Amino acid sequence: MLAFGPGAVAVGPCALALHRVEGLPRDIAPEIALPGGTAGRNRGGVRVRTFGGFETLRYGDRAIAELVPALVQALPELPRVHAVAVLDGVLRRGSLSDTAYTTVRERARGRRGAAALSSWWALVDRRAESPLETIARLHCVDAGIPPDELQVEIRSARGRLLGRGDLGWRLPQGRWLIAEIDGREFHDRPDALLRDRTRQNALISTGRVDILRFTSNDLRTPTYLPTTIRAALARAATAAEPDMGVVIDARHGTHVGFVAGTSPSGG
Repeated sequence: MLAFGPGAVAVGPCALALHRVEGLPRDIAPEIALPGGTAGRNRGGVRVRTFGGFETLRYGDRAIAELVPALVQALPELPRVHAVAVLDGVLRRGSLSDTAYTTVRERARGRRGAAALSSWWALVDRRAESPLETIARLHCVDAGIPPDELQVEIRSARGRLLGRGDLGWRLPQGRWLIAEIDGREFHDRPDALLRDRTRQNALISTGRVDILRFTSNDLRTPTYLPTTIRAALARAATAAEPDMGVVIDARHGTHVGFVAGTSPSGG
């Protein structure tokens, strides 16, 4: 920004990064806008954007786009997974109010690249507690097995909250399949791992929860998590099917069918 003078304003993903927004791509090219919408040439790896008037705020001795215009500028150009993760994050943190979210949607309409956004808004869910959870959820949506619930509450027989599961699928007989998405803290902080192990044990001990755990490395292959979930759902459905026992006609000693609740072998 220094090379473009004191009037240069950080915009788009660059401004979002300065707002400490989560869910952005790892590599972000610096973007600035010049006063009055003046056009300029890119140089030094900095992209010069031409936008109409928009709100700004001071960031140190420089200016950056406020959150709403920064989102409007950035979202049409972000990949879907990052656009949804960014919106999940700002809504979860309360950085963006519901009214401001509506404003973002209205102001983004008609911008170059905004057509794709029309199908992405419905994917936004403030219950996602991290970008990794958003990524995992979108992988499952794309595979045709979206979770039934996010932040599933599991309670004891007396109603005490034992914990929440990141992504949840309903299983037969009132049970849940929970997918837990482990972030970096589970590698860097043993105390976090210990707390989560205690919570996991409490959930499993209810007899109503199956838990699968995934890391960021697992999410590098988009099909891995949904394939694992699909297999677990299939196993649960098979296990819930009633056993069929042989029924014998006592008068003739002939086989006439099966009855649920007994072994096919007749045991």
